[in-house]
Amino acid sequence: MIRTINIGRYISVQGMFLHQLPNGKVAVRVGEKTFVGTPVGGARATA
Repeated sequence: MIRTINIGRYISVQGMFLHQLPNGKVAVRVGEKTFVGTPVGGARATA
């Protein structure tokens, strides 16, 4: 599953989800690199 995270105030990274850390941050892999940051909230569907 692809996830988007923020790793800075103006920098977002999108990659393959690896795992969620106990502090709520998420790790994603892009190529051979792993990035950790806060998950970006998605739009919610309304009925």
